[in-house]
Amino acid sequence: MSHILTFLFLACGLGAGMLLLLEAGRRIALWRKAKNPEAAGKEAGAVEAAIFGLMGLLVAFTFSGAASRYDDRRHLIVQEANAIGTFYLRIDLLPAESQSELREKVKQYLDARLAFYQKLAISDEAKSEMDRVTALQGEIWNQTVAGSQKSASNSIMTLLISSLNDMIDITTTRGMALRMHPPPVIFGMLAVLILVSSLLAGYGMAGSARRNWLHMLTFAAMMTIAVYVILDLEYPRFGLIRVDSFDQVLTDVRQSMK
Repeated sequence: MSHILTFLFLACGLGAGMLLLLEAGRRIALWRKAKNPEAAGKEAGAVEAAIFGLMGLLVAFTFSGAASRYDDRRHLIVQEANAIGTFYLRIDLLPAESQSELREKVKQYLDARLAFYQKLAISDEAKSEMDRVTALQGEIWNQTVAGSQKSASNSIMTLLISSLNDMIDITTTRGMALRMHPPPVIFGMLAVLILVSSLLAGYGMAGSARRNWLHMLTFAAMMTIAVYVILDLEYPRFGLIRVDSFDQVLTDVRQSMK
Protein backbone atom coordinates (compact mmCIF):
# COMPACT_ATOMS: atom_id res chain seq x y z
CA MET A 1 0.00 0.00 0.00
CA SER A 2 2.85 2.42 0.79
CA HIS A 3 4.24 2.00 -2.72
CA ILE A 4 0.83 2.70 -4.26
CA LEU A 5 0.62 5.91 -2.22
CA THR A 6 4.14 6.84 -3.33
CA PHE A 7 3.23 6.38 -7.00
CA LEU A 8 0.02 8.37 -6.51
CA PHE A 9 1.90 11.12 -4.69
CA LEU A 10 4.47 11.43 -7.49
CA ALA A 11 1.84 11.40 -10.24
CA CYS A 12 -0.47 13.84 -8.42
CA GLY A 13 2.47 16.10 -7.59
CA LEU A 14 3.32 16.19 -11.29
CA GLY A 15 -0.33 16.94 -12.10
CA ALA A 16 -0.39 19.83 -9.61
CA GLY A 17 2.81 21.19 -11.09
CA MET A 18 1.26 21.01 -14.55
CA LEU A 19 -1.77 23.02 -13.46
CA LEU A 20 0.47 25.68 -11.90
CA LEU A 21 2.56 25.95 -15.05
CA LEU A 22 -0.51 26.01 -17.29
CA GLU A 23 -1.71 29.00 -15.32
CA ALA A 24 1.77 30.54 -15.31
CA GLY A 25 2.03 30.15 -19.09
CA ARG A 26 -1.37 31.72 -19.57
CA ARG A 27 -0.48 34.71 -17.41
CA ILE A 28 2.83 35.21 -19.21
CA ALA A 29 0.99 35.21 -22.53
CA LEU A 30 -1.59 37.74 -21.26
CA TRP A 31 1.22 39.94 -19.90
CA ARG A 32 3.04 39.86 -23.26
CA LYS A 33 -0.19 40.52 -25.13
CA ALA A 34 -0.80 43.58 -22.97
CA LYS A 35 2.70 44.89 -23.72
CA ASN A 36 2.79 44.01 -27.42
CA PRO A 37 -0.52 42.77 -28.82
CA GLU A 38 0.84 42.22 -32.35
CA ALA A 39 3.90 40.07 -31.49
CA ALA A 40 2.49 37.88 -28.69
CA GLY A 41 1.83 34.29 -29.67
CA LYS A 42 3.32 34.45 -33.19
CA GLU A 43 6.90 33.30 -32.65
CA ALA A 44 6.69 30.12 -30.58
CA GLY A 45 4.96 27.65 -32.92
CA ALA A 46 8.05 25.74 -34.01
CA VAL A 47 9.43 25.54 -30.47
CA GLU A 48 6.10 24.24 -29.11
CA ALA A 49 5.83 21.61 -31.84
CA ALA A 50 9.37 20.37 -31.17
CA ILE A 51 8.92 20.14 -27.40
CA PHE A 52 5.47 18.54 -27.58
CA GLY A 53 6.81 16.05 -30.12
CA LEU A 54 9.78 15.21 -27.88
CA MET A 55 7.48 14.80 -24.88
CA GLY A 56 5.16 12.47 -26.81
CA LEU A 57 8.13 10.44 -28.02
CA LEU A 58 9.53 10.04 -24.51
CA VAL A 59 6.14 9.10 -23.04
CA ALA A 60 5.72 6.47 -25.76
CA PHE A 61 9.27 5.21 -25.22
CA THR A 62 8.94 4.82 -21.45
CA PHE A 63 5.44 3.31 -21.69
CA SER A 64 6.50 0.81 -24.34
CA GLY A 65 9.60 -0.18 -22.36
CA ALA A 66 7.61 -0.59 -19.14
CA ALA A 67 4.98 -2.75 -20.87
CA SER A 68 7.69 -4.90 -22.47
CA ARG A 69 9.45 -5.48 -19.15
CA TYR A 70 6.10 -6.29 -17.54
CA ASP A 71 5.48 -9.03 -20.12
CA ASP A 72 9.04 -10.34 -19.71
CA ARG A 73 8.54 -10.71 -15.95
CA ARG A 74 5.36 -12.72 -16.50
CA HIS A 75 7.15 -15.00 -18.95
CA LEU A 76 9.97 -15.57 -16.47
CA ILE A 77 7.48 -16.81 -13.86
CA VAL A 78 6.27 -19.44 -16.33
CA GLN A 79 9.87 -20.38 -17.17
CA GLU A 80 10.70 -20.88 -13.50
CA ALA A 81 7.59 -23.02 -12.98
CA ASN A 82 8.61 -25.18 -15.95
CA ALA A 83 12.21 -25.47 -14.71
CA ILE A 84 11.20 -26.54 -11.19
CA GLY A 85 8.56 -28.93 -12.49
CA THR A 86 10.98 -30.54 -14.93
CA PHE A 87 13.66 -31.07 -12.29
CA TYR A 88 11.13 -32.48 -9.84
CA LEU A 89 9.97 -35.06 -12.40
CA ARG A 90 13.54 -36.04 -13.30
CA ILE A 91 14.23 -36.97 -9.69
CA ASP A 92 12.55 -40.27 -10.67
CA LEU A 93 15.77 -41.11 -12.54
CA LEU A 94 17.76 -41.29 -9.30
CA PRO A 95 18.07 -44.40 -7.13
CA ALA A 96 15.02 -44.84 -4.89
CA GLU A 97 16.93 -44.11 -1.68
CA SER A 98 18.00 -40.69 -3.01
CA GLN A 99 14.58 -39.48 -4.11
CA SER A 100 12.54 -38.84 -0.96
CA GLU A 101 14.82 -36.34 0.75
CA LEU A 102 15.56 -34.50 -2.48
CA ARG A 103 11.87 -34.16 -3.29
CA GLU A 104 11.28 -32.64 0.12
CA LYS A 105 14.08 -30.12 -0.46
CA VAL A 106 12.55 -29.10 -3.78
CA LYS A 107 9.19 -28.54 -2.08
CA GLN A 108 10.85 -26.37 0.55
CA TYR A 109 12.69 -24.53 -2.21
CA LEU A 110 9.49 -23.72 -4.10
CA ASP A 111 7.80 -22.59 -0.88
CA ALA A 112 10.74 -20.24 -0.25
CA ARG A 113 10.54 -18.85 -3.78
CA LEU A 114 6.83 -18.10 -3.39
CA ALA A 115 7.41 -16.56 0.05
CA PHE A 116 10.18 -14.33 -1.32
CA TYR A 117 7.89 -12.66 -3.84
CA GLN A 118 4.99 -12.45 -1.40
CA LYS A 119 7.24 -10.60 1.08
CA LEU A 120 9.08 -8.51 -1.49
CA ALA A 121 7.65 -5.25 -0.17
CA ILE A 122 9.23 -5.98 3.26
CA SER A 123 12.94 -5.94 2.50
CA ASP A 124 14.18 -7.72 5.65
CA GLU A 125 11.75 -10.62 5.31
CA ALA A 126 12.40 -10.88 1.57
CA LYS A 127 16.16 -11.03 2.19
CA SER A 128 15.65 -13.78 4.76
CA GLU A 129 13.65 -15.83 2.26
CA MET A 130 16.30 -15.25 -0.42
CA ASP A 131 19.00 -16.48 1.96
CA ARG A 132 16.88 -19.57 2.52
CA VAL A 133 16.58 -20.06 -1.24
CA THR A 134 20.35 -19.84 -1.67
CA ALA A 135 20.97 -22.34 1.12
CA LEU A 136 18.46 -24.79 -0.36
CA GLN A 137 20.05 -24.46 -3.79
CA GLY A 138 23.35 -25.66 -2.33
CA GLU A 139 21.72 -28.56 -0.52
CA ILE A 140 19.75 -29.63 -3.60
CA TRP A 141 22.90 -29.45 -5.72
CA ASN A 142 24.91 -31.60 -3.33
CA GLN A 143 22.16 -34.22 -3.03
CA THR A 144 21.62 -34.32 -6.80
CA VAL A 145 25.32 -34.84 -7.51
CA ALA A 146 25.55 -37.55 -4.84
CA GLY A 147 22.47 -39.34 -6.16
CA SER A 148 23.64 -39.10 -9.77
CA GLN A 149 26.96 -40.68 -8.85
CA LYS A 150 25.13 -43.63 -7.29
CA SER A 151 23.25 -44.22 -10.53
CA ALA A 152 26.53 -44.73 -12.42
CA SER A 153 24.98 -43.27 -15.57
CA ASN A 154 26.44 -40.23 -17.30
CA SER A 155 23.23 -39.61 -19.25
CA ILE A 156 21.16 -39.46 -16.05
CA MET A 157 23.66 -37.09 -14.45
CA THR A 158 23.55 -34.86 -17.54
CA LEU A 159 19.75 -34.70 -17.54
CA LEU A 160 19.53 -33.91 -13.82
CA ILE A 161 22.34 -31.38 -13.70
CA SER A 162 21.10 -29.52 -16.80
CA SER A 163 17.56 -29.20 -15.39
CA LEU A 164 18.93 -28.19 -11.98
CA ASN A 165 21.09 -25.55 -13.64
CA ASP A 166 17.99 -24.16 -15.37
CA MET A 167 16.13 -24.08 -12.05
CA ILE A 168 18.96 -22.19 -10.34
CA ASP A 169 19.78 -19.86 -13.24
CA ILE A 170 16.23 -18.59 -13.54
CA THR A 171 16.43 -17.20 -10.00
CA THR A 172 19.27 -14.94 -11.10
CA THR A 173 17.41 -13.94 -14.25
CA ARG A 174 14.27 -13.06 -12.30
CA GLY A 175 16.34 -11.23 -9.70
CA MET A 176 17.89 -9.03 -12.36
CA ALA A 177 14.49 -8.48 -13.99
CA LEU A 178 13.29 -7.01 -10.69
CA ARG A 179 16.06 -4.40 -10.88
CA MET A 180 15.78 -3.68 -14.58
CA HIS A 181 14.35 -0.16 -14.99
CA PRO A 182 15.25 2.91 -17.05
CA PRO A 183 17.91 5.17 -15.52
CA PRO A 184 16.41 7.79 -13.16
CA VAL A 185 17.51 10.52 -15.57
CA ILE A 186 14.91 9.23 -18.07
CA PHE A 187 12.10 9.75 -15.58
CA GLY A 188 13.57 13.12 -14.63
CA MET A 189 13.71 14.20 -18.25
CA LEU A 190 10.13 13.02 -18.79
CA ALA A 191 8.91 15.08 -15.82
CA VAL A 192 10.79 18.17 -17.03
CA LEU A 193 9.39 17.85 -20.55
CA ILE A 194 5.85 17.43 -19.24
CA LEU A 195 6.20 20.53 -17.06
CA VAL A 196 7.74 22.61 -19.87
CA SER A 197 5.00 21.44 -22.22
CA SER A 198 2.44 22.55 -19.64
CA LEU A 199 3.99 26.01 -19.55
CA LEU A 200 3.86 26.25 -23.34
CA ALA A 201 0.33 24.86 -23.47
CA GLY A 202 -0.80 27.49 -20.95
CA TYR A 203 0.90 30.15 -23.06
CA GLY A 204 -1.08 28.97 -26.07
CA MET A 205 -4.40 29.03 -24.16
CA ALA A 206 -4.31 32.78 -23.60
CA GLY A 207 -6.43 33.56 -26.64
CA SER A 208 -9.37 34.12 -24.29
CA ALA A 209 -9.39 36.18 -21.11
CA ARG A 210 -11.24 33.36 -19.34
CA ARG A 211 -9.53 30.15 -18.28
CA ASN A 212 -10.45 27.00 -20.18
CA TRP A 213 -10.70 24.68 -17.18
CA LEU A 214 -11.88 21.75 -19.28
CA HIS A 215 -8.72 21.76 -21.41
CA MET A 216 -6.41 22.46 -18.48
CA LEU A 217 -7.82 19.74 -16.22
CA THR A 218 -8.07 17.19 -19.04
CA PHE A 219 -4.47 17.77 -20.11
CA ALA A 220 -3.16 17.51 -16.54
CA ALA A 221 -5.33 14.48 -15.70
CA MET A 222 -4.38 12.49 -18.80
CA MET A 223 -0.65 13.09 -18.31
CA THR A 224 -0.95 12.23 -14.59
CA ILE A 225 -2.69 8.94 -15.42
CA ALA A 226 -0.08 8.12 -18.09
CA VAL A 227 2.80 8.69 -15.65
CA TYR A 228 1.11 6.62 -12.95
CA VAL A 229 0.53 3.71 -15.34
CA ILE A 230 4.18 3.82 -16.45
CA LEU A 231 5.36 3.67 -12.81
CA ASP A 232 2.90 0.88 -12.05
CA LEU A 233 4.10 -1.19 -15.00
CA GLU A 234 7.72 -0.68 -13.98
CA TYR A 235 7.08 -1.97 -10.45
CA PRO A 236 4.38 -4.65 -10.88
CA ARG A 237 4.86 -6.11 -7.40
CA PHE A 238 4.00 -2.87 -5.61
CA GLY A 239 1.24 -0.95 -7.42
CA LEU A 240 -2.23 -1.66 -8.78
CA ILE A 241 -0.98 -3.40 -11.93
CA ARG A 242 0.51 -6.67 -10.65
CA VAL A 243 2.04 -9.92 -11.85
CA ASP A 244 1.01 -11.74 -8.67
CA SER A 245 -1.72 -13.64 -10.52
CA PHE A 246 0.98 -15.41 -12.54
CA ASP A 247 2.42 -16.82 -9.31
CA GLN A 248 -0.51 -19.21 -9.50
CA VAL A 249 1.55 -21.16 -12.03
CA LEU A 250 4.15 -21.83 -9.32
CA THR A 251 1.41 -22.60 -6.81
CA ASP A 252 -0.04 -25.15 -9.23
CA VAL A 253 3.36 -26.81 -9.57
CA ARG A 254 3.64 -26.95 -5.78
CA GLN A 255 0.22 -28.54 -5.45
CA SER A 256 1.15 -31.14 -8.06
CA MET A 257 4.07 -32.35 -5.91
CA LYS A 258 2.77 -35.38 -4.04
